[in-house]
Amino acid sequence: MSSTTIALDQAVVPAPVEAQALVDAERLRIARELHDVVAYSFATISVQAGVGAHVASASPDKAAEALRIIKAISGDASRELRAILGVLRRAEGTDGDPLGHSLGEIGSLAARTTEAGLTTDVTVTGAARPLPPALDRAAYRIVQEALTNALRHAGPAAASISLAYERDRLVIDIADDGRGFTDDSEGPMPGFGHGIAGMRERALAVGGELEAGPQPDGGFRVRATLPLEVEL
Repeated sequence: MSSTTIALDQAVVPAPVEAQALVDAERLRIARELHDVVAYSFATISVQAGVGAHVASASPDKAAEALRIIKAISGDASRELRAILGVLRRAEGTDGDPLGHSLGEIGSLAARTTEAGLTTDVTVTGAARPLPPALDRAAYRIVQEALTNALRHAGPAAASISLAYERDRLVIDIADDGRGFTDDSEGPMPGFGHGIAGMRERALAVGGELEAGPQPDGGFRVRATLPLEVEL
């Protein structure tokens, strides 16, 4: 009898543990999505609000353009936040996840970042290919977070995004030529807030790795290497 009881206990015990692990993983995933949406949107809005305030009297047209960008970015953020709330309210899992983003949207992301004041270009080498959804989303969010840090810390600058599709990996480089972190930069130094840690977690979650730091000649660089043949 006792051996049967032990066997039953062994069969039952892992279930709640596994369920809690799934809950914790989903909570962390949603927290990352929330951070990325809020950080990018607020950084862009903050930059444009500063521009608008600075030129309001001398250049009303530029001030109006800044307000237009703020309206567009806040609208995008509102839609993404509603999607996140929708996930939190759902009880049937994450099939058909509305939070999904794709590297196919990188051109639009670069255009929005350019409008926000950080001129951003995109270069793609190698043959682009469909990616597993989790990897695709991780790659997009890494680029978005790197641009968020550049918007917050680089000052007047330009940024470049390089996507290199190699045989068995995707190499992502995001670099800016700005001032990097200085004593009067807003927010924590890159690497000491949640942004760099979040990017690294995303890379590790899909079997990749990430490096980030100042460039020798100024500016900041993020490099992520993500395997293209992974089981997710």
